[in-house]
Amino acid sequence: MFQAPDYTHTVSVRLSEVLADIGVDERIILRRRKTWMLVESMRYCAGILRNLHSKYYYLGSQTEGSTTLGLESDTDLLMCNNKCKIVQNWGEWQPGLTNLLMIQDETVPPGYCLLQHLRDDAPLPHHILCNGNFVRDKTGRILLSNTILSSSMVAEAYNLPGEYNGPAFTQPGQSGVYFDVDHVLALPCKTWPLQAQQWLNQQGVGQWPSDEMIKYFRNTGCFVVGAESKGSENEETEWRISTSLAERCLMFNLNITQIRCYVLMKMILKSHIKPYYEGTITSFMCKTVLFKLIANTNPNFWRETNLIVCLSLCLFALYDSVLNENCPHFIIPGNNLMAGHIAHESKPHILEILQDIINSKGKRLLQIKCDDLGARLQQKLNNLSLFKTSDIVSGDLLKLAAEGITDHIDFCLFCISNSSYDVAIQTLLKYIFELVTIFNQSEGMDKTACSLLAPRFCTTLGSILASLNIQQHNGISAEALTWVSLGLNTDVASSKLKLASMYYCIGDYHRTEIALRDIERRYDQNIVEPICFCYDFIHEARRRGFNEISDNHNEEALQYATASCVRFLPCEINCIPAELWYEMFRSTGEDHAFRGLLDNWMDWAVIDSLPYLYFLQYQTYRYLGRQDNKHRALSNLIRTIDQEPNLGHRETALNLLGQCMEQEDRLIDALHCYLLSLDLRGRNNSAKIHICRLLSAMVNHQAGTMF
Repeated sequence: MFQAPDYTHTVSVRLSEVLADIGVDERIILRRRKTWMLVESMRYCAGILRNLHSKYYYLGSQTEGSTTLGLESDTDLLMCNNKCKIVQNWGEWQPGLTNLLMIQDETVPPGYCLLQHLRDDAPLPHHILCNGNFVRDKTGRILLSNTILSSSMVAEAYNLPGEYNGPAFTQPGQSGVYFDVDHVLALPCKTWPLQAQQWLNQQGVGQWPSDEMIKYFRNTGCFVVGAESKGSENEETEWRISTSLAERCLMFNLNITQIRCYVLMKMILKSHIKPYYEGTITSFMCKTVLFKLIANTNPNFWRETNLIVCLSLCLFALYDSVLNENCPHFIIPGNNLMAGHIAHESKPHILEILQDIINSKGKRLLQIKCDDLGARLQQKLNNLSLFKTSDIVSGDLLKLAAEGITDHIDFCLFCISNSSYDVAIQTLLKYIFELVTIFNQSEGMDKTACSLLAPRFCTTLGSILASLNIQQHNGISAEALTWVSLGLNTDVASSKLKLASMYYCIGDYHRTEIALRDIERRYDQNIVEPICFCYDFIHEARRRGFNEISDNHNEEALQYATASCVRFLPCEINCIPAELWYEMFRSTGEDHAFRGLLDNWMDWAVIDSLPYLYFLQYQTYRYLGRQDNKHRALSNLIRTIDQEPNLGHRETALNLLGQCMEQEDRLIDALHCYLLSLDLRGRNNSAKIHICRLLSAMVNHQAGTMF
């Protein structure tokens, strides 16, 4: 059946070229993996700095690199709580810990377990209910309830909008970002699940998984997730065993043809099955079918020129699984992933669709609209050249890395948001030294993550020291300047703007002007992309130059292609112009009720880099008496607010522009700026203060002229 016709070689090569054009090639796949593993490492480092008991893993198609822009795949964030120790035999019990015995008996199906509470002073079962997290079953065992890791805990803890899906909580992606995030809470088990022990000793035709991979699996262990099997009698106490890290390792060891098969299977699902039979066949089932085939075929079968035949074999295996309503989990074969998923009346229609696609020998691929695959393939077969989307994917990934840095820096800074100078300084020193320690003890992505996070803490530390210096003697110490200098090259502008702001606040306008001129020279507006991750706003398409730079460089491009918004904590207040102080007091008592847990940045002064550059230039040239330069800076500020599509804090820029207009004695224009700002953000906006202040001044001015 799978003897390749003469034309399949050509079609396979052209299809491979199409997939490469849309980002399914070795280079982009490795870049996806590297970026997501970097973000995972940054979250790991941030957790250590904040003394958290959890570890986080990014899983799924985005991390694996098995996706495209058109598939719009989400990503899974597995949140692993390390406070408990799960044991699979009594010999693993440890005193002083919350020990939980994994029970896999006849009361639970394969792939699931119960967690029995053990005493912390002896390897014996607990017989007393300690709290509401445990329940007693009909045999008298004290079991951990799976609701302790309810997905609602994530939403409630972070005040996030989203949807619940069993053990997962889906947080929609920010506007303009192409993926959602599924938060999944789990408990770790340091040892490999007993139900999968036999699998470790089995290798397929191609010696896959390899001995090295199997060694990794033995040392990786597994997770348990609070989810019961379909129709379970243990609804409250059953836990699903997850081998997510082993599955990620398997994906990382596929060749390009195998990954392309998986991507094509997902495109077929999206185009031909999900619109009519949602929830019947999942991408995980496709992945499982692929794993089984790889283990039982010769590695030479999976080559680029054989792609159509490889895909047909995958679809035939999927057809067989649907026919028998049996898709065994690759690692725990007793767990049938397809059980209860396919309704009796849907089954013949799904089989007919799959059979039709198999029999078409690739022709049905021409009907796939996802990523314009069908149209692209037709053009390739006609020898027409096509534009590639790899640079767009690269731009997405560099922006993701930049936003990851911002997110994790802010996560660590929130705890010192309202701290004294001493506490803030000591905390930042602790952060920096801990990152240096991790850097020296690590390799790979953890080392890279430390090198990206530490300089930004250095700049903040230097700015806080400078603020304290200015308060004490209106000067800046050499120590403060040294710390700031360690982070000057984190991006194009934000750290350098902090230095310029420090000079401005001590009245050293000549150094301020030099620093600002240097920033303006470096800020190529055809390339540099503003980065703001403070809240959800509509992101417009990025600059072509940014995408091109991203496609040709790694994370070093952050230094000259991104400009993060500039953040000042309250203890940095002496390093910012008085016009920006109001932003730290934007929230009235009523406004606080409309803030979420992730809105702590509203207690800071935060402004996009480019408008802050022009605002500082305006103020500097105003003091230097250079009128032409001052008006040019003001015009640039107006143009930026009006034309830059991806400003995250446009309302703050308008508030600064309004104060510039007041200084120009253009009071009506100033009022217009504040009203525009208020239209953008109706609450938690210092524009309210400016409007009240300006109206009061205008009324008093009129009253003064009358008398």
